[in-house]
Amino acid sequence: MDAYSYMCRGKVFANAQTGNILLFGIYMSERQWDMAIRYLIPVIAFVTGIGVADLVRMKMKEKSIFHWRQLSVLSEAVVLFVVCFIPQKFNLPANSLTSLACGIQVESFRKIHGNGIATTMCIGNLRSATQQMCEYLGSKRKEHLKKGLLYYGIIFCFVMGAVLGNICVKYLSKKALIVCVVMLGMAFVMMFIDGEKQ
Repeated sequence: MDAYSYMCRGKVFANAQTGNILLFGIYMSERQWDMAIRYLIPVIAFVTGIGVADLVRMKMKEKSIFHWRQLSVLSEAVVLFVVCFIPQKFNLPANSLTSLACGIQVESFRKIHGNGIATTMCIGNLRSATQQMCEYLGSKRKEHLKKGLLYYGIIFCFVMGAVLGNICVKYLSKKALIVCVVMLGMAFVMMFIDGEKQ
C-alpha cells in the first residue's frame, strides 16, 4: 500500500508513518503548512485505525459468526475499494483512508507463530531478524535460525509487495488497490476455513 500511496497519490506513505512524521517536521520548520498537513493527516488516520481495531477487538469478545480479525480484514477491503474510486485531485482523503486501513491491519495482525511481527513496516522485523541471527551464531540453537529466517521472509514479502504494488500502479493507476482488495477478500474467506477446523 505504501507503493500505491507514494507512487500514485502524491508521495505520501500509507504505512511508513516515520517517514510522514519526518516530512511533517521538515515542512513545519519551513513553514509550509499545507505540505505539513499533507503528512500529518495520514498519521492521525493511521492512529485512528489502530484505535478502531482495538475497539472492535474489545466489543467482539462474545461468540459471533465473525472473528474480530475477519471484521478487520473486511473493513480494510471496503475502505481500499472506496479509495480506488477517489479522484486524483483528492489525494489527501485517499491517503488518509489508506492509512486508516493500514492502522487497522498493523493492530489486528501482530504475531505469526507466536512471534511479534509488523505486517506493514520493516524496521522492527529487521531488528528482530538480525537479533535472532546473532543469537543463532552465538548459540547454534536452530530456533533462533528459524525465527531469523521467518523475519527475513516477512521482509522479503514486503519487498515483493512493493514490486507488485509498483507494477500494479503502472498498469492500473489509482485502481491498483483492487489487487489488495482481492487479496484481502481471499484472506477473509481463508479465515472462515481455518475457523471451521478448530
